[in-house]
Amino acid sequence: MNKTTIPSIDSSNRQWFLVDAENQTLGRLATEVASVLRGKTKPDFTPHLDTGDFVVVVNAEKIRVTGKKAQQKLYRRHSGRPGGMKVETFNSLQNRLPERIVEKAIKGMLPHNALGRQLFRKLKVYRGAEHPHAAQKPQILNFDSTTLAQ
Repeated sequence: MNKTTIPSIDSSNRQWFLVDAENQTLGRLATEVASVLRGKTKPDFTPHLDTGDFVVVVNAEKIRVTGKKAQQKLYRRHSGRPGGMKVETFNSLQNRLPERIVEKAIKGMLPHNALGRQLFRKLKVYRGAEHPHAAQKPQILNFDSTTLAQ
């Protein structure tokens, strides 16, 4: 009889990847980053385990959207109080907090449970080109060919 083996989770085995969001389309970038966070690019992917890697996204303010989404796309949040709904367009949120746009797009593509919250903690998004994770030596992630640039 064959037995199913579950890969061991070794947190020291995780890699760090760097993604430059400059002139990238929001949704296409988010799907690729979510796939790396989830671990789907690895041969030992297991749906119910966190086998993914860390991802650092820089230049979040230079992300782009197609069509009229810049004026028409709305971001909603609620304070929890009666009448506490706040609505903001893509342009105004990009001027105020561009990191939140990228985070929200990627978080929506992760599982909506405890595993998704654990995966989301491995995402780091920064407004400019600078980030404090140089000590981890992140590899540059190239999405053109969906392979890693060595």
